[in-house]
Amino acid sequence: MARVLVVDDDKGMREVLEIMLTKEGYQVTSAPGGREALSFCQKSKFDVVITDLKMPRVDGIEVLKGIKESSPETMVVLVTAYASGETAVAAMQEGAYDYLEKNFDIEELKLTVRDALKRKGVEQGSELSFNASLDGAVSFGNMVAKSKEMLKVFALIRKVANTQANVLILGESGTGKELVARAVHENSGRKGKAFVAINCGGIPETLLESELFGYMKGAFTGAYADRPGLFEAARGGTIFLDEIGELPIILQVKLLRAVQEKTFRRVGGSEDIKVDVRIISATNQDLSQRVKEGAFREDLYYRLNVIPIQMPPLRKRKEDIPILARYFIERYSRQFGKEIRKISSYALELLMEYQFPGNVRELENIIERSVALEQSNIILPENLVLSDGAKDEINRAFDLELPDDGINLDAEMARLERQLIEKALKKAKGTKTKAAQLLNMTRDALNYRIEKLDIRE
Repeated sequence: MARVLVVDDDKGMREVLEIMLTKEGYQVTSAPGGREALSFCQKSKFDVVITDLKMPRVDGIEVLKGIKESSPETMVVLVTAYASGETAVAAMQEGAYDYLEKNFDIEELKLTVRDALKRKGVEQGSELSFNASLDGAVSFGNMVAKSKEMLKVFALIRKVANTQANVLILGESGTGKELVARAVHENSGRKGKAFVAINCGGIPETLLESELFGYMKGAFTGAYADRPGLFEAARGGTIFLDEIGELPIILQVKLLRAVQEKTFRRVGGSEDIKVDVRIISATNQDLSQRVKEGAFREDLYYRLNVIPIQMPPLRKRKEDIPILARYFIERYSRQFGKEIRKISSYALELLMEYQFPGNVRELENIIERSVALEQSNIILPENLVLSDGAKDEINRAFDLELPDDGINLDAEMARLERQLIEKALKKAKGTKTKAAQLLNMTRDALNYRIEKLDIRE
């Protein structure tokens, strides 16, 4: 039975943690302060110590130092009401396993303790693993999710993978349409054969036909030899036509024949070429509306849209955000040679409230930057770089007129500071961490200014 020590001068908090951890099957001891905790640790060995940071006489950092001196293998988790980059870095430098804000979710703490115990039996330098962090999630291909919307997508992929039907993947940019296409291919009988992807909107119209269907020697200036196109390269496998809505109308006619008959001609050629290829398309446009506008052929639309797969935007499946964040933290921690284990609850709260116009791709970019910038082993709010649009209202400068008789600069600056903080708190619905993020400062700095300006929350 794993032994856990809970250290907090708040009796109510100690009792809550002791009851919760005991139910989890741990042998729990509690201490009302840092001195008592160090005394317990001299007499007994604990696997995990969960200690409050702010305590009278002996604080959490001193407890951490004392434990690491006498029992370096003990995992220490610090808990604080006010998270900041400075204290997190200091804690990690002293050997803390993790750093939690005091408004943590109970499940988050349970997970942290389980991970700490697992880590305790793993040699330093070993690979990070977030398998335990992905409880309740389903991994499919290179995707991971737990939302009902995505589980329905996974189920549909399994159903259609082994058919020969054409698939049309619909969804906003960044939702993972190509990942779905690859999952269909990898779960079909064509697995092991070619998967060829082309962005129909990323190639000039004059080159797109020859890219798709190839060309014959002498077909145009620079065609010095016969060259097969992507349809031939995908023979026996799958061709993925991304952003199919961007396909020029003149090429839609030629694609229709390839879709219907699996037959086409190279540019400048006179012979029909027949290929066995599955066609998967994707678009972020409303193709049915494009058909009504005459910009997309109706017959081609129905040929491609045999089985539609609708990808939900990330803002409609927010329960996947924590899972995806951990998944990307693991990936980029390995890539950058770091040991970042998690994202703080305040930082996660910011992500949960963000609308993600760029969807999963934007979340991945945010986590990649955060891992690159982070100096501790936990992602903190100040290292989340959200889009400028999320901060426009707060970062917009006030228009000021300078009267002929001048102004009191200090008083005016205090007034502007007060207005900005009040606006930030209002926009953040009273959440100080989010307000601090909008103002590009730490939560501690925001609390200092709120007290200094006597701002009523």
